[in-house]
Amino acid sequence: MEIGLVLLRLTAGLTLAAHGAQKLFGWFGGPGLDTTGQFFETIGFLPGRRHALMAGLAETGGGLLMALGLFTPIGAALICSVMLVAVTVHIKKGSFAQNGGYEYTLVLGVAASSVAFTGPGSLSLDALFGNTSVALSGASLRCSLVSLAGHFHLFSDARHRRSKLKSLINPSD
Repeated sequence: MEIGLVLLRLTAGLTLAAHGAQKLFGWFGGPGLDTTGQFFETIGFLPGRRHALMAGLAETGGGLLMALGLFTPIGAALICSVMLVAVTVHIKKGSFAQNGGYEYTLVLGVAASSVAFTGPGSLSLDALFGNTSVALSGASLRCSLVSLAGHFHLFSDARHRRSKLKSLINPSD
């Protein structure tokens, strides 16, 4: 079981960290912060650059924390929150990633949730430093709930602002 947790943490965590680095720094063929910010504005997240920065930091930081098994509940909460928002953005295109769907983001979010509920395992920095208490898991759950609530509010507020802006630009729509 321990090897399975390490594989799950490394695969999901490093995948997310690389994805965040694409947003933040343009690494691995990514668009970088300015272009990602422009894209975020087209899907209703205003100001786009700030939202791109927060998403990139959550993906990179959360992914690295989860991969290392360090403060794992916090890393998992960061990943879960940003993946939830990503699922809501992609849901209109159906399930499959080949059509721009949500399957990829859903799998990464569920992987992070799985690690949050099971813990990082004994082959982690949390285990090495003794950060495996139940209180830390409870803190993770509370952090996840607050983060999810904040993202739902942010997402609905961004959608509202975008529709309001469209109505000002094109009053006949």
